[in-house]
Amino acid sequence: MTLLQAIIIAIIQGATEQFPISSLGHAAIVPAMLHWPLDLHGEMFLPLLVMLHLGTCAALLVFFWRDWVALFTGAAGRHGETCQMDSIRILALLCVATVPAVLIGGLFEHAIRNLFGTARYAAVFLTLNGVILLAVDRMRATLRHHNDRPLASLGFGEALVIGLFQCLAFFPGLSRSGACIVGGLLRGLSHENSARFSFLMAQPVILAATVLEALKLRHAPPQPEQMHMAIIAAIVAGVVALVCTGILMRYFRDHEDWALRPFGWYCMGAGVVAFLYLSF
Repeated sequence: MTLLQAIIIAIIQGATEQFPISSLGHAAIVPAMLHWPLDLHGEMFLPLLVMLHLGTCAALLVFFWRDWVALFTGAAGRHGETCQMDSIRILALLCVATVPAVLIGGLFEHAIRNLFGTARYAAVFLTLNGVILLAVDRMRATLRHHNDRPLASLGFGEALVIGLFQCLAFFPGLSRSGACIVGGLLRGLSHENSARFSFLMAQPVILAATVLEALKLRHAPPQPEQMHMAIIAAIVAGVVALVCTGILMRYFRDHEDWALRPFGWYCMGAGVVAFLYLSF
């Protein structure tokens, strides 16, 4: 892998991890369409994968640090009893929502990615991702009477459902953030609150996945040049992720009525084009 290839993959990771268009799907499709001889599951790619996840996780922590501070100080009773109860409830909801990813991911993630990890499968699932985004944006019109629910109003069963939606991202081409946002919208949250819950939930999940991948490096220590390239890519991915998170949150705040449609049409178009290109 060249430094330019690593930077391009970092840019793709930083943008697609935040936008509901599947980072894993793009990571499979783009190198295949560019005819890059890269094994994204090989030992040579592992240091880059670890650092890319670390970069995007750091970006989310930087962007949402005020939310975490507010939640933990609120839970400690610094802002009154009502805020304390809401903060404790939101933290508990986040814990419940991460359980499916931990259990299902631990049992089935590698089997799913080995079975459906090719670029053509990713293109099919990317198209399906677009269909889901467009369908839910239409369906939520029936939920309009309560689409501004606060996060603390979610039930634990509803948080578990959103967590189950997150597990769709084990299929390359289905977006983790998109699936979580869809789950939130179907429970009556706004686009902004759905995205906020999705990104808060993502941070412990991405961090845990990064630690698990990093442990594998004990058996295949990276070369210095690999780590230098991975560090540069992590910085690029983190900066891109930070910018894209800000853009997305502002976009959701200002386009409540049709926010998922551009992403849905993009995924459908990109998925169909990629599938046809890779098939012929």
